[in-house]
Amino acid sequence: MSWNLVQQFSLLGNVVVSFIIPFLFVLTIIVFIHEFGHFIVARWCGIKVLVFSIGFGPELVGFNDRHGTRWKISAIPLGGYVKFFGDENAASVPDPNAIAAMSSDERKVSFFHKSVGARAAVVAAGPIANFLLAIAIFATIFAIYGKQETPARVGAVRADSAASVAGFQPDDLVLSISGHKIESFRDMQEIVSLSADEPLDFEVERGSAIVTLHATPRLTTEKDMFGNVYRIGRLGIEQKAPDPSEVKTRRFGPIAAIGEAAKQTWFVVDQTFTYLGKLLVGRASTQDVGGVVRIAQMSGQAASLGFTALMNWAGLISVSIGLLNLFPIPLLDGGHLLFYAVEAVRGRPLSERVQEVGFRIGFAIIVLLMIFTVWNDVSHLRAS
Repeated sequence: MSWNLVQQFSLLGNVVVSFIIPFLFVLTIIVFIHEFGHFIVARWCGIKVLVFSIGFGPELVGFNDRHGTRWKISAIPLGGYVKFFGDENAASVPDPNAIAAMSSDERKVSFFHKSVGARAAVVAAGPIANFLLAIAIFATIFAIYGKQETPARVGAVRADSAASVAGFQPDDLVLSISGHKIESFRDMQEIVSLSADEPLDFEVERGSAIVTLHATPRLTTEKDMFGNVYRIGRLGIEQKAPDPSEVKTRRFGPIAAIGEAAKQTWFVVDQTFTYLGKLLVGRASTQDVGGVVRIAQMSGQAASLGFTALMNWAGLISVSIGLLNLFPIPLLDGGHLLFYAVEAVRGRPLSERVQEVGFRIGFAIIVLLMIFTVWNDVSHLRAS
């Protein structure tokens, strides 16, 4: 075997261990919990579940449970699905022929024949399960490790920076930003980094006085320790080295950890909507939109920092996937919920033709989005 071939196998093995395995680990957990949300609520509603699949395409391995559900792992590990009795395919599109031929007993366990409220509950359960998974992950991390906090105290202000223009001074202590309480320097970094070119109001403790400063973080391009390029907001403030007595680790009991985790989950949701709003008005770049390739890359990088970092990343991705699935795009959970909302208002479902057109439009949108994100991911890798 030539040395070049050995090197190629070594490189392939490194890619598998460093990126593919962490990516599949994260994605499998998130997909399983999402689909289990659909599955368990369907069971509670008396709906027969035909298939529970992790992945798409040909089955690799599987088994039947005592209720007749086929649990399987499929060849293409980029998602999953639950197929209900009466569905035509994995997207829960009704099968008109099967529905027409159902007996009265079969209709009792058919997804199509359940009330609109029951169907909506089953569909919404997937994204809700993703949010609950994120809260569980964050709460576990907070309960075990706590949360280290250092004061948001200014050490130095860079010349000609946004902070300098706003009037920040060394030793200022930031108390709040546009109404958001700041408990640590990291809290301030999170808000500022996501607020490029957005005016912010800072409540600052200066000596014995409280002053209000107005600053607009400037958009900057930076690289992290892995070489990833980011476009983020910067004030131009350097953190003051904290006195050891000021560094605190907040400890959380089980209930408090869940509350803090819920706040963290909501922060991710809030910042996602903020970014989308900026995207719609042209104040944010589409270059920051990533897809499967970037998730795999970031999963490997998180894994290199340790299991806790990887699980924290899984929590962030779980929130994002839950939120994405709620978008009102046919084929996604949000698209189904939109159809059910219309059905609840009209008193009858949309026609098969309208739903078919909607699903085709949704499929086209998803394919275009996947192509766009892959292109963005490849461009991002080239720039790194």
